Amino acid sequence: MCVHRPQWRLTVLLSGAALLGVVLCFASPLPSTQSVRGEVIDEKNVPLPEAVCTLTSRLLPGDGLTVNTDYKGQFAFHGLQPGEYSLLCAASGYEPIKRVLEVTGVPPPDLQMVLPREVVLHQTVEVREQAATVSTEQGAPSAKLGGTQLGNLPLLQQKFKAALPYLPGVIRTPDGKINIKGVPESQGQLLVNSAETSDPVTGNMAIDIPVVAIDSLQVYKNAYDAQYGGFTGGLTTIHTRPPAERWEFEVQNVPPNPRIKGGSLRGIADFNPRLYFTGPLIANRLTFSETLAYDIDKQPVRGLAWPHNEIWTHDFNSFSNFHYVFSPRHLLMLTTSVFPLRRQFDNINSLVPLAASSDYGQHGFKVTLTDQYVTSGGGIFTTLVDGMKFDSWGHGEGGANMLVTPNGWGGNFFNAYRRNSEQEQFAETYKLPRLKGWGQHEWTLGVGFLNRTYEGSSQSRTVSLLRPDGTVTEQIDFLGPGMLAARDFEGSLFVADHWVPDDRFSLDLGMRYTSQSLGHAANVAPRVGIAYTPGHDGKTVFRGGLGRFYGHTPLLAGNFTMYPSRQVSTFDDQGTLVGSPITYVNAYGTLNRQGGVAATAGFPGNVPYNWSWSLEADRELNRRVMLRLSYISSRAFDQYIVNPVAGLATGPAMLLTPNGGSHYNELESTVHIRLTGITELNVSYVFSKARGDLNTLSQLFVPFEQPVIRSDAYTNLGSDIPNRIVSWGRFKTHLWGIEAGPVMDYHSGFPYAPVDVQQDYIGTPNTRRFPQFFSLDMKLTKEFHLPLPLFKNHLMRGSLTVFNLSNHSNPRDVFNNTSSQFYGHFVGNQHRFFDSSLDIIY
Repeated sequence: MCVHRPQWRLTVLLSGAALLGVVLCFASPLPSTQSVRGEVIDEKNVPLPEAVCTLTSRLLPGDGLTVNTDYKGQFAFHGLQPGEYSLLCAASGYEPIKRVLEVTGVPPPDLQMVLPREVVLHQTVEVREQAATVSTEQGAPSAKLGGTQLGNLPLLQQKFKAALPYLPGVIRTPDGKINIKGVPESQGQLLVNSAETSDPVTGNMAIDIPVVAIDSLQVYKNAYDAQYGGFTGGLTTIHTRPPAERWEFEVQNVPPNPRIKGGSLRGIADFNPRLYFTGPLIANRLTFSETLAYDIDKQPVRGLAWPHNEIWTHDFNSFSNFHYVFSPRHLLMLTTSVFPLRRQFDNINSLVPLAASSDYGQHGFKVTLTDQYVTSGGGIFTTLVDGMKFDSWGHGEGGANMLVTPNGWGGNFFNAYRRNSEQEQFAETYKLPRLKGWGQHEWTLGVGFLNRTYEGSSQSRTVSLLRPDGTVTEQIDFLGPGMLAARDFEGSLFVADHWVPDDRFSLDLGMRYTSQSLGHAANVAPRVGIAYTPGHDGKTVFRGGLGRFYGHTPLLAGNFTMYPSRQVSTFDDQGTLVGSPITYVNAYGTLNRQGGVAATAGFPGNVPYNWSWSLEADRELNRRVMLRLSYISSRAFDQYIVNPVAGLATGPAMLLTPNGGSHYNELESTVHIRLTGITELNVSYVFSKARGDLNTLSQLFVPFEQPVIRSDAYTNLGSDIPNRIVSWGRFKTHLWGIEAGPVMDYHSGFPYAPVDVQQDYIGTPNTRRFPQFFSLDMKLTKEFHLPLPLFKNHLMRGSLTVFNLSNHSNPRDVFNNTSSQFYGHFVGNQHRFFDSSLDIIY
């Protein structure tokens, strides 16, 4: 199978973007997007800091935009297209106020939102009204973090993936993989400003968006809106900050953090500067924002001795955002990004030293063009054109053969790969004007195309499995050139209706159809979501939904037979070859009617899919306390799994079959408490069960190929932690006005599997567990002014973050080989450590 890299597609896209820039520069002046600014005060004209203001409109994402007021009680929403908006501002101890706004081509005056104390206030013609604080608009609301909350969390890295595990239902396993609904991120989807932004080959969320550029981060465990597709796990959406109409600058993480060893300075531990600036390039016409992020990180890994225990990361990220208004009804948005990264010794741990580890690298760029047009009747056309180039590679630290011993890995990592991929996406949606008839209807129609292609290679060296005495018990050799190539073209159609029969009931109905060249031609996904509030006060909302979700067929599955074959030789304790070597030829397979496995001539074509349903109840206990109870059941089918099979009629084979699956159940209870405008606490308890096949493609080949591929088993997944309590909050202390942002995470230990000297499972895998995990992190932040000429007019923000404040051991690794003298010992214990940063806001 040969795939030609369609360089012309990206060339056309970049040429079109350049031509568009020339046209815009010489176009006549036209109205730009607008900003809505204002302040929130009480009835005594006192500013209310940290009040929450939410702006909603048909022109915005479903959950709208949310900001917190600053220390002066001021807020701002940028990049707004002319149209009707609804603004709701609320603060603890005050009545929420809602106002309907009409944004036109003329800059609107600053707003003043006066919040009265907690007294019942009836709606008046002055647009003040009592507003329900629980929305009934969606059958499955997302877990959401705004830009302010992201800035206050104690993040190990200033990247969005570092914040995801703070959300209920999102788990980071000890190998660093993000899991949503029990399955890895490769089965999910990442949308940045509605464009797919995952690695086209693996599906991983490998492209970073700096936190300073993010306006909102949302995770949907069930997205019943039919416009969403391409995932069988969770959906993660990011909306970036729109450009502003006046120049603003922000510099973050200015000084590097020192590396202190034995009381002496040993270089820097990390240096992570961020620069964000925004403003008008052409007055009243074109606005622009730019985010630059640079990282040097030397992350220590416990269990190895310094200085041979650090993962070195060096990366750069540029994210540019342009907004241009052709007319009050016509908005054009262009975003570009580049994301080179290199990570040395990426997979070291207590059992994998530097020499046996693998490096990882990537580079590429992404261009997204979004055009939005509002018709005179109120319909909204949205056109999205996106192109991405993403290349990644991995290799070991030398040319020696790899050793797999009872006590870990030795030699050099066996595999080197490269994956050069491209992706082009087109989507057109039309949101009809609101229709009356048995209530109110909002119909949305859409069509989309996605082209993914890649070529690459995979070369591997010999892997030797050793006994405790150092003799070889098994040897794996690799045969074949390993030249890889695959392509998939996908078309999709959807129709959705958000039906509101009355003020207390809403129904989301949708149908999505997809067809893939690397899969079946017809895949139909029906979905329904319901929300109902039994009272007129809106304090209780019941939600539910049911949906079918189709993912993308993995490109790794499309070229599986091109991978080098594995030849396995077994030796006795005298070093004598036992029998003849067995060559496992890579092949496709399926289950026959008798339940057995059989090889097939070609690719099976199954498209992974998922059935999920959920129930939820939200209750406002009082103005300060919200309670949520929810249950999710999710089952995934037709997942591609790998199995070594020796008894086939066609001979031994490493068989790829679409017969894998998983099952996830989750019961969540969450309490959100907002005591004051700057004091909030979120506490969630999650009881869950995650079971499925272990030998999925993402587990065996992402990010690195595994040296030993065992027989598959359906059992507890690596993300299965039955009990978890996760809590985050923020509050202002009485000590110099310092703001504290704590995060607490307590959960059952992760599962692990004992293996024998030949690395085969002993009994049912993943039935034993690590010790229980407990972590308490704290970020302390202080805003201040420096009485220096260069800084006196600018706000400074300093922070100190303490990770693992309780110094709980939280081991990351375990000696799981029963032939090891250390079998059952947990290692890689974590320690308390610190981080600091200094930001300058212009």
